[in-house]
Amino acid sequence: MPYFRLLGAQLAVGAAAIFARFALTGAGPVAVSAWRLALAAVPFAAFALARNDRVRPGAGREAALALAGVALAVHFAAWIASLLYAPVGISTLLVCTSPLWTGAFDAARSRRMPRASYVLGVALAVAGIAGIVMQRVAPAPEPGHFALGATLALTGGLALAVYFMLVSAYGNAPARGPALTTGAIVARTYAWAALTLLAASAVLRQPPPSAGDWRAWAGIVAMAVVSQGIGHTGMNAALRDFRPNVVALSTLLEPPIAALFAIAIFHETLSGQIVAGAVAVLAGVALALWDESRSAA
Repeated sequence: MPYFRLLGAQLAVGAAAIFARFALTGAGPVAVSAWRLALAAVPFAAFALARNDRVRPGAGREAALALAGVALAVHFAAWIASLLYAPVGISTLLVCTSPLWTGAFDAARSRRMPRASYVLGVALAVAGIAGIVMQRVAPAPEPGHFALGATLALTGGLALAVYFMLVSAYGNAPARGPALTTGAIVARTYAWAALTLLAASAVLRQPPPSAGDWRAWAGIVAMAVVSQGIGHTGMNAALRDFRPNVVALSTLLEPPIAALFAIAIFHETLSGQIVAGAVAVLAGVALALWDESRSAA
């Protein structure tokens, strides 16, 4: 059963891009991201208030978690925007490159030379990304802007790496005070991300879908409930049955799952060059995750 639960979580997360494509038919990417995070934040905030957790992070940690929420907002806005210009599978693949960025951050922070395995992983990923971008074929809602879509997806991966680094450094770091529960951390970061995106959507004049646009709202609700609530919660729950590096490696299933959904639903096609590039990127990310697990051991 643990394997089925982990696979189910990856299926739910992998379907997020499909739900986002439906949501984008009724609203802009910032508005879609804002309402996804707003709906996801409500139950976590309610749970945190109900628990009345007495642990107070302090002003410095609160500010760091607020900044993590802003990074999460950039992650979702950039990635969902990329789905307008790039195929679902490629967009999901590139946003999953966050282990490459976290590895670079760790090496810079510790002032050490990265291991050969990490360098090889980065080289493979860069070669794969170059091969994908040079293909210039994008069966997307707004074709002809493949490079923009790839850049937005990579930006989303970088922002997610910043989020992970901030949460790791300030959420559960004993040197910074009592450890916060996952619920307390998520309630704060989701709320800040939702507020950031709601403000940005107002500035950019991206209203939510109309009340009668059931297709767009179904996509937003499905992202919040299925992908966020079931998928990400299931991945956290999987940490009870698997080592963190196993759960991290399982996220490499997300791009193939998203690509298969897109082929079945949107009839997207991927050329041999793009598939080869995707394999190189996945291999590079896998090496980066392996290197990270060795560092933590």
